[in-house]
Amino acid sequence: MIRNPKPIDLAFLISLLLSLILGTVSFFIGEWEFINSVIIFTLSFGLSFFLFFYTLEFFIYRKIKLIYKTIHSMKTQKYDAVLGNFDWDKDPISEMNKEVIKWARDNKMEIDQLKKLADFRKEFLGNVSHELKTPIFNIQGYIHTLLDGALNDPEVNHRFLEKAAKSADRLSDLVADLLAISQLESGELTMEPERFDINSLVKDVYEQMGNNKVHLLIKEGCNVPFFVLADKYRIRQVLVNLISNSIKYGKDGGTTTAAFYDMDENVLIEIADNGSGIEQEHLSRIFERFYRIDKSRSRESQEGGTGLGLAIVKHIIEAHKQSVNVRSSLETGTTFGFTLKKAPELHS
Repeated sequence: MIRNPKPIDLAFLISLLLSLILGTVSFFIGEWEFINSVIIFTLSFGLSFFLFFYTLEFFIYRKIKLIYKTIHSMKTQKYDAVLGNFDWDKDPISEMNKEVIKWARDNKMEIDQLKKLADFRKEFLGNVSHELKTPIFNIQGYIHTLLDGALNDPEVNHRFLEKAAKSADRLSDLVADLLAISQLESGELTMEPERFDINSLVKDVYEQMGNNKVHLLIKEGCNVPFFVLADKYRIRQVLVNLISNSIKYGKDGGTTTAAFYDMDENVLIEIADNGSGIEQEHLSRIFERFYRIDKSRSRESQEGGTGLGLAIVKHIIEAHKQSVNVRSSLETGTTFGFTLKKAPELHS
């Protein structure tokens, strides 16, 4: 049996079978001589072969070719080049079946991706609305309270104006972070690398964020210059986000420790705390926008951060063609690490 027969093969086999039957019947049943049976066989074979081949080739296979062309035109809009190199001596039914299956699989993947994007967009809009709602409602409440008479109360008006200003600052920070994420994702925000000492920059951030809750330290043996080539302003932004997180979620009287490691071509920077830690199930999503680990962190972030800090960290480090990671253990602490390109040595 021929595997994947062509139209000519099918026409030949069917015509041969039909002609053999007619020739045999005419020889044994009719009063025909052998030569007449051969003539009947030959004529019936020729006629049936022509009819079957014409029917298969022109009415069936050409329709299949048209369907195949339609599939390629819908897939690529460049089917002429593809079909020009296509070997039609192959079985087009089998080829079209493979193509349809592949097309269906690709379409399913595309539809699944679109569904994920739609869910992401819906979740993102919900998160943005929630984050914007809190400071806007706070500002409205304070202002309306002042307009309703509290403005004339010297013990209340200044306090309410300070709270309204704090909510307005948080709203401004949220919009700025959203803009930064949008620019980073679209590639509009380019990095401007320069040579600087990352150890010195960490100390500057420590001084800027001085507090009485957590001790800010440099790991023993790491308190020496480590020069990197990166966008100093953006890396400061990364450090501010990571260090502020370690302070916010650290233990009272705990520590935040910065460490630096020479990795040949790169420098590894780690910011570690000895706080309550993060459960393993959350670590894979920790860099997502507005992702909340639990309600207590959500409430705390509403008072301070925008919920976009770690997402910005990830985008900034990836814009430097480097990587960022996190490891954590409950009741032990959390360590964020990222790499930067090591700056070349300066020769005098």
